[in-house]
Amino acid sequence: MSSVTLTRYYAAVDAGDLDGAMALLAPDVRSAILLPGRAVRGEDRQALRDYLTGRGDVVRRHVPLRQTTDGDLEFVYGKVVEDEGTTTGYFLASVRIDEAGLIAAYQVAFDTELSLLPDA
Repeated sequence: MSSVTLTRYYAAVDAGDLDGAMALLAPDVRSAILLPGRAVRGEDRQALRDYLTGRGDVVRRHVPLRQTTDGDLEFVYGKVVEDEGTTTGYFLASVRIDEAGLIAAYQVAFDTELSLLPDA
C-alpha cells in the first residue's frame, strides 16, 4: 500500500507522535468520530488531540486493510488491534485533503463486530 496522508496520520497516532499527527491536520479541521452509541465531533486540531489523549494508555494500532483515493478524498478501511493481538473492531475512515496537503475534514465510523472482509 502506498502511503496516503490518512495512513501517515494513523501511523503517527499509533506511534504516540501526536505532534506529528497534528501537523497533518489543517488548523480548522472538522471531524466526526462515530463510535458505538456516540459521536465525537470537533472543529479544530485541539478537538482531535483532546479525543486522542482521552482514550487512555492502551497500546492500540490501526491496521489498514484497504485504501483508495479519488481526487482530494482518501478512504481507508481497516481493523483496530489492541495489545498486539486483540482485534477490537473495524473502521472506515475518509478525509478531504486541502490545497496545502493537510487533512481539512475527517470522518470515521468504528464498529466492534462487522468486518467488510471475510478474512479480516
